[in-house]
Amino acid sequence: MEWARFGRPAVGKHHRMDAFLDLVRDNSSVGGRLVTTAMLVVVAILVGSAAARLAGWRVTDAYARYYVRKATHYATVLILLVALAVLWRPFAGRIGVVLGFVAAGLAFAMQEVIGALAGWVSIMTSRQFRVGDRIQMGGVRGDVLDITPLRTTVLEIGSGSDDSSWVRGRQYTGRTVSISNKAVFSEPVYNSTATMQYLWEELTLTISYRDDWQQAERILREEAQRASSSLGARQAIEQMRRRYPVGRTEVDPRVFVRATDNWIELSARFVVPVREARAVKDTVTRTVLHRLEKAGITIASATQEVTVRQASGDES
Repeated sequence: MEWARFGRPAVGKHHRMDAFLDLVRDNSSVGGRLVTTAMLVVVAILVGSAAARLAGWRVTDAYARYYVRKATHYATVLILLVALAVLWRPFAGRIGVVLGFVAAGLAFAMQEVIGALAGWVSIMTSRQFRVGDRIQMGGVRGDVLDITPLRTTVLEIGSGSDDSSWVRGRQYTGRTVSISNKAVFSEPVYNSTATMQYLWEELTLTISYRDDWQQAERILREEAQRASSSLGARQAIEQMRRRYPVGRTEVDPRVFVRATDNWIELSARFVVPVREARAVKDTVTRTVLHRLEKAGITIASATQEVTVRQASGDES
């Protein structure tokens, strides 16, 4: 009697365990699916937490650890949702349709990411630019530091025409800018170093009609010839002509003269290395101004002369 009395509870526990396992294995009834859903949620929570901690232990950087854990949680939730979609009968026979809707939703929500990936493929295959090139893309000018599947990182340089830039020249501002690779499809990409390491610089001065503008032209031409990198640019153009049908390009320094209503405008055009443009122009400008001052030639500017005349008449 004692054995039977103490043995019955064990049989009852075993029976309840079998019934629970039957519910887990039974996906044809609502109760079985609910039990299986609860089990999947519990397992997902435990596995996701363990995976996130394990991934975090392997990463030393705090910011990288944060993003790795977030990515692990997102992946766990995605796998759980797919498993639940397969589990429940309304979707079990239409898994292809469900996955199609999921893929369409992801494609719509991630169109920026897909566009960036397509832009990365375009950059890599067409060689629009590479690391180290000086480019302008997405309204940003600078040297390319890194190209990833989603973004291009640029070390920014200043601009004299951009009011938002506090550096008034093509020199580094100290900021790095990340640009989506999708910009290669929507905006023009300017590359200053893809085919040659030189560019044409211009220095414009205005000379009064009262001064000797021909002497000023001679001074400007001599300094432009002294600063110009014509030989290197000519060799670079010859190499470029082997790849592209480029016509003959003049690289020798020249001074162009234009007469206006107020003054004579002299524009010196000469070739300089891309990354030395501001320094070369600064040197040429200082030397030209100094020589013009010694020659007694002044720079014309927009001024107004006001003459005050006292009215004549007898004073009472």
